[in-house]
Amino acid sequence: MREKPYNRAAAVEYARRWALGRNPAYYNFENIGGDCTNFASQCIYAGAKVMNFTHTMGWYYRSLSDRAPAWSGVEYLYNFLVNNRSVGPYGHEVEQNEVKIGDIVQLGRNSGGFYHSPVIVANDPVILVAAHTFDALNRPLSSYIYDVARFIHIDGVRSW
Repeated sequence: MREKPYNRAAAVEYARRWALGRNPAYYNFENIGGDCTNFASQCIYAGAKVMNFTHTMGWYYRSLSDRAPAWSGVEYLYNFLVNNRSVGPYGHEVEQNEVKIGDIVQLGRNSGGFYHSPVIVANDPVILVAAHTFDALNRPLSSYIYDVARFIHIDGVRSW
């Protein structure tokens, strides 16, 4: 297996291109639970260029009916990224001051559960994000109302 760096600039470029629109190559999940994690996955894919086609536990998208839960589910994406030891992007949870552009922040409630996956597009001096469902580009993270946040740093990408 080969290791390669995550292309943060490509992930952010994609986020900026599609934050306020929809790439027709992907289904829009807005009316069936939200499109934020689908959009985050698209951005990560733009920076990784590798999917993991492991049935159920992987991270891939071919169509609405042929995709891994991690492609569009908040908790599933987190679990894939922090536990992936195989092909595709992988990362770990970091403190807010350790994030870089192209990383993901997930917002949650004290009562349990994370519900939103914005993509970090700037981090100097404040974190700005791009997101779908409630479309945003260069939105300050501080403008969201949430109880807890977890930050996922993409460490790299593995391929065959």
